[in-house]
Amino acid sequence: MPAHPDTTALIEARTLSLARSGRPVLDRVDFRVDRGEIVTVVGPNGSGKSTLIQILIGALAPDAGTVRRAPGLRIGYVPQSLHIDATMPMPVGRFLALPQRHGRAARAEALAQVGLQDLEAQPMSALSGGQFQRVLLARALLMRPDLLVLDEATRGLDQPGTAAFYRIVEDLRARMGCGVLMVSHDLHVVMSASDRVVCLNGHICCHGTPEIVASAPEYRALFGVGTQGTLALYRHDHDHDHDDGPCGHGPDAPAGAGAGPAAPVRSHGHGHNRQHGAGPDAG
Repeated sequence: MPAHPDTTALIEARTLSLARSGRPVLDRVDFRVDRGEIVTVVGPNGSGKSTLIQILIGALAPDAGTVRRAPGLRIGYVPQSLHIDATMPMPVGRFLALPQRHGRAARAEALAQVGLQDLEAQPMSALSGGQFQRVLLARALLMRPDLLVLDEATRGLDQPGTAAFYRIVEDLRARMGCGVLMVSHDLHVVMSASDRVVCLNGHICCHGTPEIVASAPEYRALFGVGTQGTLALYRHDHDHDHDDGPCGHGPDAPAGAGAGPAAPVRSHGHGHNRQHGAGPDAG
């Protein structure tokens, strides 16, 4: 974590609700990402994770609730995957120049930031899964973002590839001071790279530091008791308060807010493949 994080909110949502075909997808969700912190949203398929991301970046309007973005906020978005027609051999450098025309120096810098400085002439269709996702990350960096948003960006990668990707993300946060919002199923790695974790299942089940969330009954009910041992790579000595009160959806501090040591966990108990073409999940 940065030694002196800037706690300016980059994006903050209050009481977001959305339903589809009469079925609630999000129910009064409060959420916040501050400058310089990594916040990860975890949850089962269909829990509303991708829907929340789409609302936060302005691609989808909620039925109720508000989203406040910092003035002039620049968002770099990395999707789960992107379909590239293998019959059209598009070099990496040309891909990075679309849809906005970025100069060669900017493209080279972005590729260097993700460790692919030698692949500008490589066809996109010839990239490995990990290389492809790094190129998508490089494209997001061309926006010089204040906030990086990664929506299941390592889906389909193996464990070493996933770990390497998140190490790059952590390094970018340290060097750029940007905020990072991640959605992932890769609990064993992504939580170790996070300052704060939000467990979502239509509503905010619980949130806090990775170790605290992994011990929360709501999290363990969704992912199993064995997940607590997946945090061996993540240890810190902060003390935390607990709120194990009854379920509620009142105006608590937004999930993801505050990376300080006193930030409590909030519990709301309720009970790449090579085609690069997988669409977003239902959540």
